[in-house]
Amino acid sequence: MAFWILTGAVTLTLAVILALVVLRNRNGAGEPAAAYDLRVYRQQLKDLDKDVARGVVSDADADRLRTEISRRILSADAQLQAAEAGEDQPNGPSRVMAVVLIAVIVLGTGGLYWQLGAPGYGDYGLRERIALAKTRAETRPSQSEFEARMPAPPAPEADASYLNLVEQLRSATADRPDDLQGQALLAQHEARLGNFKAAYEAKARYIALLDTAPDPRDLIDQAELQVMAAGGYVSPESEALLEQALSQVPEDGRARYYYGLMMGQNGRPDRGYRIWAETLKDGPAGAPWIRAIQAQIPEMAGLAGVAYQPIPPGGESARLNGPSAEQVEAMQDLSPEERQEMIEGMVSGLATRLAEEGGSPAEWAQLITALGVLGRMEEARVIYLEAQQQFAGDDGALDILGAAFAPLEATR
Repeated sequence: MAFWILTGAVTLTLAVILALVVLRNRNGAGEPAAAYDLRVYRQQLKDLDKDVARGVVSDADADRLRTEISRRILSADAQLQAAEAGEDQPNGPSRVMAVVLIAVIVLGTGGLYWQLGAPGYGDYGLRERIALAKTRAETRPSQSEFEARMPAPPAPEADASYLNLVEQLRSATADRPDDLQGQALLAQHEARLGNFKAAYEAKARYIALLDTAPDPRDLIDQAELQVMAAGGYVSPESEALLEQALSQVPEDGRARYYYGLMMGQNGRPDRGYRIWAETLKDGPAGAPWIRAIQAQIPEMAGLAGVAYQPIPPGGESARLNGPSAEQVEAMQDLSPEERQEMIEGMVSGLATRLAEEGGSPAEWAQLITALGVLGRMEEARVIYLEAQQQFAGDDGALDILGAAFAPLEATR
């Protein structure tokens, strides 16, 4: 309440001060310009008489100047009398402007605060905010409670034959609920259709049927499906899965992305930002979770009070390095044919990795350049076309690829 009283008092005080300024500016209250002109013209007449007495101005010129100055005096005097006649006219427009000004300041300030501020939010210190975030995390809705608030998902759009096959798979897993492979396939195809609730339920049954401890990737898969089913909300159940996975693979980028997202949702954007920043530094560039973090981390940084500067994804520079020092030393003892074979082996390894795992535009550009150096121009062209398809719509990536291929095209 004290905040509203103080804010209201300051706003009204400023509005009244500005209104008084407007009201003081009454019509004719200041000296008219004609009065100043009149004093100037009279002074010019006195100066003219002095100039005539000193012989600076001839009598003929003096008569002509007196006539002109007198004409101006008469004109200024007429303007001054007209201004004095209208001095006592009512100042209605100023009063209306003052009322409008007060209304605009008061209502505008209140409206802006209602839209941009946080009405009713207390002045909490850091300790109180952390305590509130902890309470929010402990009392947030469960997976089922949050899903109950979600609108019904749209009907899946897929080929009728595919939908029929998925329906057969559902029937088969219902008849054989202990079929491990069937549950794995059902989770995969339900997710493909956008039925994320059915997908994570099948994934949970798959994990429960395992004879051994679940692979961390399966736990992350289930958590991801639960987040998708809840429209991006990370529930306590998803948090438990992520923590179990991160206890085994703390470097997993997918799990760290969702864990950082959960921190932001629970009122700890400071921790969420740190998790995401570290994940970006670890890379690799081009990974799906890296792109997701890059799209959302500026907002997370703002909530955390951090002046965000773009963080280049890590991992790329190391993957783009050429031969190591040991490899270069070993190449010195090889014959030209063996050295060429070793280089081609490294290029082939890069091509295989990009084909299986994908990579950043810089890595594809490195492969194109390496193939050109080896004289394998047709392969370089094929790789260039393949990379163009992969990065279609990304102008920055296409520029990198084009810069790598242009010198090869020019040599043809």
